[in-house]
Amino acid sequence: MSDSSTRPDRTVDAIADRYVADYCALHPLTATYIGVPGHEHELTDFSPAGFAARQELARKALAAATAATPVDAREQVAREAFLERLGLQVEMYDAQVPQSQISVIDSPLHELRMVFDLMRTDDDEAWESIDARLAAFPAALAGYRETLLVAADQGHVAARRQIAEVAEQVRSWTGQSGTSGNFFDRLVEGAEVAAGLRARLEQHAREASDATAGFGRFLDEELRPRGRESEACGRELYTLGSRYFLGTTIDLDETYAWGWQELARIEAEMARVADLIVPGGSVDDAVAALDADPERQIAGKDAFAGWMQQLADRVVAEMADVHFDIPAPIRRIECRIAPTSDGGIYYTGPTEDFSRPGRMWWAVPDSQETFSTWREVTTVFHEGVPGHHLQVAQTVYRSELLNRWQRLMCWVSGHGEGWALYAERLMDDLGYLDDPGDKLGMLDAQAFRAARVVIDIGMHLQLSIPEDNPFGFHPGETWDRELGLEFMRTHTRMEDDQIKFEINRYLGWPGQAPSYKVGERIWLRAREEARARLGEDFDLKSFHQQALDLGSIGLDPLQAALARIS
Repeated sequence: MSDSSTRPDRTVDAIADRYVADYCALHPLTATYIGVPGHEHELTDFSPAGFAARQELARKALAAATAATPVDAREQVAREAFLERLGLQVEMYDAQVPQSQISVIDSPLHELRMVFDLMRTDDDEAWESIDARLAAFPAALAGYRETLLVAADQGHVAARRQIAEVAEQVRSWTGQSGTSGNFFDRLVEGAEVAAGLRARLEQHAREASDATAGFGRFLDEELRPRGRESEACGRELYTLGSRYFLGTTIDLDETYAWGWQELARIEAEMARVADLIVPGGSVDDAVAALDADPERQIAGKDAFAGWMQQLADRVVAEMADVHFDIPAPIRRIECRIAPTSDGGIYYTGPTEDFSRPGRMWWAVPDSQETFSTWREVTTVFHEGVPGHHLQVAQTVYRSELLNRWQRLMCWVSGHGEGWALYAERLMDDLGYLDDPGDKLGMLDAQAFRAARVVIDIGMHLQLSIPEDNPFGFHPGETWDRELGLEFMRTHTRMEDDQIKFEINRYLGWPGQAPSYKVGERIWLRAREEARARLGEDFDLKSFHQQALDLGSIGLDPLQAALARIS
C-alpha cells in the first residue's frame, strides 16, 4: 500500500506524523501500546520534567498545525481532528489532570503495569527488553510519586477513597491480597533464557515488585491523607473531562434527563424479551432461567477464553466481504484473560505490521469462575467485530487514507465506544441476536451503559434525583456512592465485585462512562440523517465504510464529516 501522507506537500500530515515520532520518544509506553517499534527497552519519564516535556511538545505541534494549510478535504479532516485533540490535551495539562491522575483504571501506574501484557516473549531479545523495563520500574514510579506530590501541593489531588482503592489494587498485583499471586513473579517465571538473563529477570522483577508495593504504601500513608474528601469532581472539571472524552460539548443536564428516559425505554424492551423466555415472567425470572441453563454456562477462565475466541473468529468469517470490507490482516484477533483481576474488559490494537494482532482482554475478578454466555455474546461483538477490533484495526490498515497520527494515536472515547455500542445494536439488526437469551444480554448491556449516564453525571455534579423518575428511586435525594451502588445493583445483572469496580471507575474517571451511550446516540442520528438524505441510494455497508475510513475523531468533526457522506 502507498502512504499518501508522505507526500512533501501534505504539511498537516507531516506535522501529525512527526508528532507521533516525537511523542513516542517522550512516552515509550505509548509506543508499545500503539505498536511503534524502537522503544521496547525504555520506560516513560513520569516525573514533573517528563510531563512538562510532553506538554511543550503538544503546544508546539498545536501551533504548527494551526498555521498549516490543508491541501485537500482529507487533510482538512485530519487537521480538524488534530487541533481538536491536541487543544483539549493542552487544556487537560493546564488543569493538572494528567499530572494528578490516579484511579482504578487509568493512571501512569496502570500504564506501567499493563505494558508488559503487550510485549513479546518469544526470544532473548524480547526478554532483554522486558528486563530493561523491569530494571527501570523503581525510577519510573519515583518520578510519578514526585509528580503526584507536586500536583497535590498545588491543590490537584484525587479523592481519598480512589487513592485507597488503587493501593488495594497494588496489594493484589504484588501478591499481598487476592488469589492471583505476584504479577511480577508470574511475568518472568516462564522465561526460557540463559541462566544469566534469568537471574537478572528475577532480580529486577523482585525490585519492581518491591517498588510497586512501596508505591502502594506511599498512596496509603502519604497521598491518601491529602486526598479530597468528596469523590465528586464538580461541574467545572467534569465539563472538561466530558469534552475530552466526547470531542463535543453536551448539555449535561439534558443528557442526565435523557439517560433516565433511555434506561426506562431499554428496560421496557427487556420486559418484552423476557416474556419470550419465561411467558408471563419478569426479567429476573428470565435471567434465572438463563443462568440455570447448562448450555449457557462455562466453567473456568481458560474455557471461557476459548469460547470467546471461537465466537470472535466465526463472526469475522461471516462478516467479511458481506457486511463489511475486512482486509486480510484484520481477520486475526486474539481473546485473552488478563493477568490481573481488577474487573475490566478492554481491547488493545495491533501493531502497524500486524505482527501483534488486536486483542480483547478480560481482567476477571478473583471470585468469578463461571460465565453465562448469554450475557457475553454482545461483549464479543463490542470488543471484536464489528466493534473495536474492526474499527481500530482497519484504521491502522488505511495508510492510503490516514496519516500515522490518525491511524495509531488518535482515540476519542465517544467515537470509539459509541461505535462499539452501536455495533452491538447493529448485530441485532443483522440477525445475530435472534436468540432471546442473547438479545436479553445485549439489552442488559445497553441498560448498564444507560445507567452509567445517569449516575456518572449525577454523582460528580451531585445532582438531585428527579421527583418523577420512572423507577421511583429515592426521589429528591442527592447522588452519592451508596446510591450509585444501589442503582447499579437494581438495574444491572453483574457480579457485585464488578459493580463495585464500576462505581470506583466512574468516580475516578469523570466523564468517560457516558461516552458510550452519548456516542451511540450520535452514530444512530448520523445514520438516520444519511438515510433520509440519500433515500433509495442509501447503502448501509457503504455508510459504515466511509464512516470508519475517517478514523477516530471527535464527535463534532464526526458529525460534520458524516453529513457530507454521499
